Amino acid sequence: MNRLGIIGCVATAAFCASTANAAPPPERVAFTGGTILPIVGDRIENGTVLVERGVIVAIGGEVEIPYDAFEVDCTGLVIMPGMIHPHSSDGLDVANEALPVAPFLDVGDALDPSALFFENALREGITSVHVIQANNTVIGGVSRVVHPIGLSVSEMTARADVALKLSTSPRRGSDRMVQMAQLREAFLALDDAIAKLAEAKYEEKLKEDEKPMDVGPAEARERGMALLEDRDYDELHLNLVRLRRGELGAWIYAGAAMDVAPALRVARDQGFHEQTVLVIDGDAHLAAREIADAGVRVVLPSQLFHRERDPISGELIETFVPTVFHEAGVTFALQPNPSDSFAERFLNYQAALLVRHGVPRQVALESITINPATMMGMGDRVGSLEVGKDANILVLSGDPLDFNTRVESVYIDGALAYERESDTRLQELLRLQRRQDNGASGPARSNNSNNSNSNNNNNNNNDDSDDNDRARNGRNDANNRSNQE
Repeated sequence: MNRLGIIGCVATAAFCASTANAAPPPERVAFTGGTILPIVGDRIENGTVLVERGVIVAIGGEVEIPYDAFEVDCTGLVIMPGMIHPHSSDGLDVANEALPVAPFLDVGDALDPSALFFENALREGITSVHVIQANNTVIGGVSRVVHPIGLSVSEMTARADVALKLSTSPRRGSDRMVQMAQLREAFLALDDAIAKLAEAKYEEKLKEDEKPMDVGPAEARERGMALLEDRDYDELHLNLVRLRRGELGAWIYAGAAMDVAPALRVARDQGFHEQTVLVIDGDAHLAAREIADAGVRVVLPSQLFHRERDPISGELIETFVPTVFHEAGVTFALQPNPSDSFAERFLNYQAALLVRHGVPRQVALESITINPATMMGMGDRVGSLEVGKDANILVLSGDPLDFNTRVESVYIDGALAYERESDTRLQELLRLQRRQDNGASGPARSNNSNNSNSNNNNNNNNDDSDDNDRARNGRNDANNRSNQE
């Protein structure tokens, strides 16, 4: 592990430990005096959000504050729900396993709470991260939603068993025919396994009741279906059964327009169309109309612009992908690009780009809050500031779509999780930056001073030379007068 990684782990662990060892948060917290952006509902000026035991119990312009509530003065600041990262494999030891079909996996087994990614996410105002395997798979493992703070996976987890990851785009080194064949084979094998289990289950029941087999294999399988329990399935098939029953979502990667139709077909044929979310990339926006007709929601790529050249004219065509889906009436969520060194690594910047390109402000804000929350099956808990929801709250220095705005503090379940002025790593970076800035200007001043001293010395030398010349001339004149006498 490199030095930065070690520092990150130690700093994160120390931060989490200090949080864990701190006094328990107050039972009631009142955020007062700020501008509230609830996402669902109108903007509230000089409003109050009252939290009790981690849940919002009141919100509005005139909220009675209990005498024992801890008050957070937000005068001149903005209060909004925490932002949500809808799709990330960061924090896992590997993004994908080598096995193409692995629905028995759980991302919780590979999650590293000390990963620097989570610390940065919290610093940037993200309060929920949907950790899911990446796109290089046929059928991946089960995802979960975590808070970006905690000493253990269980402590971080907001919701386990969210969705399975699938893909209709080919894995690296494969092609689309093989990809779809493996996908079909997985569900055919599931059907075969269920049929055998059901028939065996019915035979078992007859033996318990001491009755002879009274029907053929097909009827026995049909009767045995009602007798099956989760414990009867092996690990390879249980989560696929849960997917069909609607207990897990299906997040299907479609990296090109031609991969969208197969994804929608698989979802319909296997009975999980209602809980399907498409994770798109490439030119998949060309299938926006088909996606809209299917009523499926999408997670947009972190690169919001798609560029290609016209094959005839050679002209470069640039498409702003969110506009295409907004005009098609498709609900979408944005994701940041944490590895990007530019502003695209911030979710609120991604949302601001939407507004810049004509997408309504409300749609932009929903794409980083309530939309991903709903896709993850947590719309009743997070994504907006409403009575009864978890108190995942951001306190910002200004408008969330203004890039000059800073995250001043973050509250998760009503407890302080991040405070800018107490951010040791950030304050150290700012201190080093100030030192660097001062160092850059220091030598320049020193050089100017040296140049000034050099000029002064030259002037002094010139003055001394003039004085010597005058003295010599004076002595010569005196000698001349003496000789004349």
